[in-house]
Amino acid sequence: MITTKSNLFSEIETLVQGLNPETISEERKTVLQPLVEFIQNKVSNNQDIRINFICTHNSRRSHLSQVWAQTMAHYFNIKNVFCYSGGTEATALFPMVAETLENSGFKIKTLSEVKNPVYSIKYGQNEHPIIGFSKKLDDDFNPKSEFAAIMTCDSANEACPFVPGAEKRIPITFEDPKAFDNTPQQAEKYYERSLQIATELFYIFSQINA
Repeated sequence: MITTKSNLFSEIETLVQGLNPETISEERKTVLQPLVEFIQNKVSNNQDIRINFICTHNSRRSHLSQVWAQTMAHYFNIKNVFCYSGGTEATALFPMVAETLENSGFKIKTLSEVKNPVYSIKYGQNEHPIIGFSKKLDDDFNPKSEFAAIMTCDSANEACPFVPGAEKRIPITFEDPKAFDNTPQQAEKYYERSLQIATELFYIFSQINA
């Protein structure tokens, strides 16, 4: 495992240090293992690591996964990791996702006030921001080859048995917090899903050996 002193924003660092990967079941670790192996293989061969997180609308789970994966790569000092997200269709990054990340310590700016807003999402003072907006998985913003396609929802997993250009296709699905939209539990459930995704990506990157 690679460890280093990160320069995450302090609130994010406190959250990350409080994560407990021991809560992940052995069955779930089996689901996560192919991504561990993909990243480890790239690190061992000194190659760039490109990961595209895919769900149907590229509005919730895929963005949370993209942001937390990039954050964990930085936390564990794993270089040359480039995280993306996409959907089988483009909609918009759901505002509650941005709010959940902001409440976790990320610095978020809206760069474009349109139907499909563009966000700058920063996890560290000196780190390049993640650019968040909804897009199709094959959008020009995303890689065309030599990447792992991570299917974060069941419908995208079923709709895309083949992802063009993907070196590896890995289903790691999460329950959709959308089920709690417009309910009193909305904020709690989005945070809960974000925390699950953060914990599992912490586990994945903690397994990587330099």
